[in-house]
Amino acid sequence: MKNRIGLIVLMAVVVIMLLLPTLLSPFNLVLLTEMLLMGLFTLSFNLLFGYTGLLSFGHAAYFATGAYVSAYLIKASIPFILAILAGVIASVVVAAVLGYFSVRVDKIYFAMLTLAFGMMVFTIVFQWREVTGGSDGIAGVIAADLGIPGLTVKIQGFTNYYYLSLVAFIFVTYCLWRITHSPFGELLQASRENAQRLIFLGVDIRRLRWMAFIIAGGFAGLAGSLWAPFQRVANPEIAHWTFSAMPVLMTILGGSRSFFGPLVGAGVFLFLEQVIQSNQRYFWQWLASLPVFDASLGERQLDLWNFFLGLLLIPLILGFRGGLMAYIDKLAGNRE
Repeated sequence: MKNRIGLIVLMAVVVIMLLLPTLLSPFNLVLLTEMLLMGLFTLSFNLLFGYTGLLSFGHAAYFATGAYVSAYLIKASIPFILAILAGVIASVVVAAVLGYFSVRVDKIYFAMLTLAFGMMVFTIVFQWREVTGGSDGIAGVIAADLGIPGLTVKIQGFTNYYYLSLVAFIFVTYCLWRITHSPFGELLQASRENAQRLIFLGVDIRRLRWMAFIIAGGFAGLAGSLWAPFQRVANPEIAHWTFSAMPVLMTILGGSRSFFGPLVGAGVFLFLEQVIQSNQRYFWQWLASLPVFDASLGERQLDLWNFFLGLLLIPLILGFRGGLMAYIDKLAGNRE
């Protein structure tokens, strides 16, 4: 009965997602597309963090690899579908190499090593101007159609690219759902809870984590490969460690122990970000009304939307221990 209800809800969500382009403005459709792609990025990160217990501060390296490879090839007039595939393959290769060394340590050492590797990738894309464009990045990344011989599928335009992102989103979500609910996924969770016990049972824990690292890197690369044509640019900011921090925050906000938690966190984070950026002056007016606030700062209207975003996220994270999905699950359990 519960599975049937879940299937009905899932089908309803898919139908709503398909109809949204007819209801939303182009601006909101772009925001929703961004949520889908960042949701993919965050889901791939949670395969390491939530299911394997490995905190990566360099996950943006694989996102950026996919973005730069696809952007470079699309600019070179390579068909879109081949450019995306090449971006994913490149991300898998980079994840395989960097992951081979990263999984040899764990806990804080793993986090610091992935951070170091991530900043190495950032330095490469920032300095290799002949290929990556340096600080300017690769701009003008525009693709008209999928590039499948004998089949014309337009992807240019807000609505078309939204549907493309939605297809990729459904595909990745399904794949990761199957992976996390497979025997492999059970082993990942067991390694998170008690790695030593798995070692005693004869499981090669490094190989297990390495496979998870490669899979996560590949899906992050797919998100990045789609991100560059969506934004029409691949720039060094998406390789920086601060971009790697975004899926960390989104996952903690939504809940790392729930499969859909990172998606909820990504949606809430990006929604709050947009609301605050659009209404920043009202936040300044509120601050200016406080007796301890310097009125001259309010007059200058400083662009500090991150400060206001932090003001909202801190109580959300502290108030919903385990993430928003844990609180939702708790409410659903109380109703039963």
